Amino acid sequence: MINKNVFILSVGRRVELVKLFDRARKRLGIEGKIIGGDMDLNAPAIQFVDKRVQLPKVLSEEYIDQIIAISKAENVDLIVPTIDTELLVIAKNKERIEKETGAKINISDFEFIDICRDKFKTQKFFEENKFLTPRLITEDIIKNKAYSFPLFIKPLNGSSSINAFKINSERELDFFKEYVPNPIIQKCVIGEEFTVDVFCDFDSNPVTIVPRKRLATRSGEISKGQIVKDHEIIEDVKKLLNIFKAKGHITIQCIKTSNGVKYIEINPRFGGGAPMSIVAGADSPENLYRLLLGEKLSYNENYQENLLSLRYDEAIFISEDGQVIKNV
Repeated sequence: MINKNVFILSVGRRVELVKLFDRARKRLGIEGKIIGGDMDLNAPAIQFVDKRVQLPKVLSEEYIDQIIAISKAENVDLIVPTIDTELLVIAKNKERIEKETGAKINISDFEFIDICRDKFKTQKFFEENKFLTPRLITEDIIKNKAYSFPLFIKPLNGSSSINAFKINSERELDFFKEYVPNPIIQKCVIGEEFTVDVFCDFDSNPVTIVPRKRLATRSGEISKGQIVKDHEIIEDVKKLLNIFKAKGHITIQCIKTSNGVKYIEINPRFGGGAPMSIVAGADSPENLYRLLLGEKLSYNENYQENLLSLRYDEAIFISEDGQVIKNV
């Protein structure tokens, strides 16, 4: 029996993702552990892993050393970052981590992570490579009143739609410019909002591209969505991937307008709604296991179209002695 161990960082509320890695390994007949790391050992997803480990703060000096130590002790084959704040530090230390542990990391190279984590750099990347993106509203444009509403404001290094707002008036613009930390302002684009789940192998070859329509969101994550094989989006994303050399699973935010696909941002990690694409058949956890087994993957669109996902909250109950109550 083949043994492969996966270490999911900042596992937090990613219960679905843990379960889907578990499903993939069982389907492939792979032995091994799913190790969940988090600052909080009461994090929901920690209750579903095979081994739980406590991690220090992402920006602490010991964070990378701890990841390396745990990975070596647990014979980890794959490391999966899950939150924005850890991406830069992991990418910056990727070569060291992989060299010292022998594990692969589900992350793109630092130069691309750096673009994704700075909204101005993302904007510049789209513009320089001739991809449509919302117009950037600079201070000069605001000073000269050379804009029209609605606008959209968000933090330069933000995530999960925290402090992201639609602006409909001068009064709102004046307020949110002061309220939002380190903001970027763009023209608000009207159209159908999509998240695109992309999986590439470790040589940046696309394996799956799955557009999913965002029908409803909550706290920045999709709460209701539908898989749509929109080939205009798929073909445009292929062009993007010729330049943006992604590795592993990433998500791309875009809006389909009457003038074409306009890109908003790239999140170089598993998004909260990624289980939609995985359940539809674009199974990134299985693909990662197959890559660890040395298999060569080819591009395919063998996933279920029009799959509807309705996400909801579920509670975990833990008794005084630390046991998960399963018969609720």
